[in-house]
Amino acid sequence: MAAAAGRFSEEQFREVCAELQQPALAGWELLVEASGVSVYRLLDQETGLYVYKVFGVLKDCSPALLVDVYMDLKYRKKWDQYVQEIYEKECNGETVTYWEVKYPFPMYNRDYVYVRQQRDLDVEGRKIYVVLAQSISLPHFPEKSGVIRVNQYKQSLAIESDGRRGSKVFMRHFDNPGGYIPAWLINWVAKSGVPSFLEDLVKACQSYH
Repeated sequence: MAAAAGRFSEEQFREVCAELQQPALAGWELLVEASGVSVYRLLDQETGLYVYKVFGVLKDCSPALLVDVYMDLKYRKKWDQYVQEIYEKECNGETVTYWEVKYPFPMYNRDYVYVRQQRDLDVEGRKIYVVLAQSISLPHFPEKSGVIRVNQYKQSLAIESDGRRGSKVFMRHFDNPGGYIPAWLINWVAKSGVPSFLEDLVKACQSYH
């Protein structure tokens, strides 16, 4: 992932670390608390869509294992039921990820083209794993018929030990799925989909070899 280093600054990595330690939630709305995870949202005035922040503790899953599972795209196809297709490809010296997400009928699937980078930081003696991702546009990944391309996608993830056997997690997520998405699906993803994804991630850690 080092090839994508130029897309992410040192400041971006540090900002995510800071939020893991001290959440910045002024103006954010608490949407749901479930399974040790809190989901907040803030309206993005430019797009009319919400940005989400997720805080929580995932028990019995160490930070190193959690990051390995999160970064392993081949394994993700086995445990994430919403993955239609996902793979990495080298483009212009960068490792680029293609990801198609299943949407319920009669809606079209969405797909993403993005770069990501993982760094392990030492913050006052604490090891924090950070993964940053953002969408890009490349001719190597032409749009598919019947699939809507998500051109605005950005995600930040920070993980450290909870002091026991688990992981303390912070995630910030925004995407603009395009087209028409019913309000019930948007609410479901935020309130149930995100906690369920993290629960599935923990289960995937327990089965990872």
